[in-house]
Amino acid sequence: MSMVRACAVADVSAETAIAVEVDGTDLAIVQSNGCFYAIADECSHGAVPLSEGDVGDGELECYLHGSRFDLATGKPLGPPATEPVAVYRCRRLGDDIVVDLTATPDDITASQES
Repeated sequence: MSMVRACAVADVSAETAIAVEVDGTDLAIVQSNGCFYAIADECSHGAVPLSEGDVGDGELECYLHGSRFDLATGKPLGPPATEPVAVYRCRRLGDDIVVDLTATPDDITASQES
């Protein structure tokens, strides 16, 4: 596992998302229900930044067409999206949020870290 700094904890307010680039990968770093998540920053339906969407109850809603995604799994929770988005292992390390770009969704679901 190779954890890389994504941003400062202070950069991500409760129930919000921010856009970051980590080693060439565009991510939305999200805080919801007291946990941090890293999810691909592109909606699988509309190819727009998910970091500009609404956050609540462990979900991220795309601002363009309203597709909702589970932050822990990346699975779509409502139409029009039918394809999941990539999620990455993410955790707080001191004052920083770090991500592992090599983790698979199965790894993350098995050991979700806050």
